[in-house]
Formats: sequence, structure tokens, C-alpha cells
Amino acid sequence: MANLATDNRINPIRHTLRKHSKLSTMWKQLRKNPTGMIGFILISIAILIGLLGDWIAPYDPSHAELTKKLLPPLTEGHLLGTDQLGRDILSRIISGTKISLMIGLTTVIFAGILGTTVGIVAGFFKGWVDTILMRIVDVQLSFPFILLVLVINAVIGTGLKNIILSLVFAGWVSYARVIRSEVLALREKEFILACISVGVPKWEILVKHIVPNLLTPIVILSSLQVASFIIAEASVSFLGFGVQPPQPAWGNMLNEGKDYIFSAWWLITFPGLAIVFTALGVNLFGDWLRDVLDPESKSG
Repeated sequence: MANLATDNRINPIRHTLRKHSKLSTMWKQLRKNPTGMIGFILISIAILIGLLGDWIAPYDPSHAELTKKLLPPLTEGHLLGTDQLGRDILSRIISGTKISLMIGLTTVIFAGILGTTVGIVAGFFKGWVDTILMRIVDVQLSFPFILLVLVINAVIGTGLKNIILSLVFAGWVSYARVIRSEVLALREKEFILACISVGVPKWEILVKHIVPNLLTPIVILSSLQVASFIIAEASVSFLGFGVQPPQPAWGNMLNEGKDYIFSAWWLITFPGLAIVFTALGVNLFGDWLRDVLDPESKSG
């Protein structure tokens, strides 16, 4: 009994040490990969700016001062200049970082939950359930992603919450298709067939054997989808169906600055660079994460 109690205390410690060793190994691999490290640095900068935005922004991003409108970059007190209403560009980009990251991460979470659930149900139960769900996916995929988001926003209205809802509704299908394929492959594995043959309940197979083996593809897909959702939000906001002024977002900053492209280039250049570097960082880090967690994809 004493040995059993000792083992119970040691097992969690071993599990923690194993996780720490795995993270340490991944960190060493990341440091040896230049593109992955660049992606990690860009993401870290964006996250820090998003978290500390209220403290590091030099001005209120919505404060207008017409006497200082269209000041060029490096003007005293305005590193990146001001817009047509005299608002500080740097402060608005910092505030937009928080909004863009929040939309990207929130959308990935909810689209991932919905799409993963549909994919698991379709792949595990197959038959008519799979047929109906996959036909719904096929119909939705027949519509261009941005067009579908625009239509949804035109119906339910604009604003921060509605852009998240529209992106979730339009983006869950990517998860559904990938997860369904993974589940279909897992069903043919020997350990799953053995569970079925000995009469293990379906819910137990799903919870204990199917779902844990889906974590890697879900993490990989989510890391790559964040950039897609950030760009989609910027595109929809640029067209006027997303985040609405005066709330700053990179997309509506581009929309407001498009009329000054020749006279005040900084109005669209700096928000555009923010989108480019954030999306680039997410994609570079996502590619590295895919190569580490799924080495077969690299060789293929």
C-alpha cells in the first residue's frame, strides 16, 4: 500500500517533468529555425502590444484635434503622424492590434469548436449523418469566403460581435473537413478496431481515444487560421461591414485613408504594414509548428 501511495505521488511529477522536457525540446528546435523564430518574435510583439496597448499608447486613439490633422511621420509628439481628423496614427494602430488579435483568436476558438464537433460526428458515425453534414459543408464551400462573410454581416448588421459571428459561421467548415478526415483515418487504426470489437462504448472511444489524437491537427490548423481570420476581418472592415468608426481597426483605418493615398501616404502604409507583419508572423510560426508536430507533412 505504501508503494502504491508513493507511485501515485510520483506519477504527476513525472508527467510534469515530461511536459517540461518536451517544451524545452521545442524551444531548442525553435531557436535553430530562423523563420520560425522570426514568426515567434513577430507574434510576441503583437501580443505584448495588444496586452499593454492602454498603457503604451501615447494618445487616446479616438481623440481628434483638427489643428494637427495630416501631420507627417516623425513630427514632434507623433511618431507615425496623424490622420485627417488629427488622431494619432500610432495610438490607433496599437488599439487596433488588440481588436485584431481578439477577433482572430476568438474566431479560431469558436470556429474550431463548431467545426471539430461536426467533423468528429461525421467521421465517427459515418452513414447518413456523414452524408448530410458533408453536403452542408460542400454547399458552404461553394461560396467565396469573404463574400459569405459580407452577406452575413449585411443581414445581421455590423459591429465587433457581428463580425466575429460571421467569421465563425464562414470559417468552421475548414475544421470540419480536416477533422473528419483525421477521424476516418483513426477509425481504421488497430487500437480503435480492438475497442469496437470488445464492446467499448462509443462515447468512451471518442473521449479517450479519438479526441486526444486530434489535438495535434487542431493546433496546427488553428495556428494557420488565425492569420486568415485577421486578414478577413481587415478586408471586411475596409469594405465597411466590420468594425465601425470611431473604434479603430486596421481595416477601417485603411478605408479612411484610401482617399489620401497620394497626399498622406502614412494613413494606409502603417496600418497595412501592421496587417502584413502580424499575418506573416502567424504564418511563419504556424509553418514551423506544423513541421514540429507533424513531421510527415514536411516530408510529404
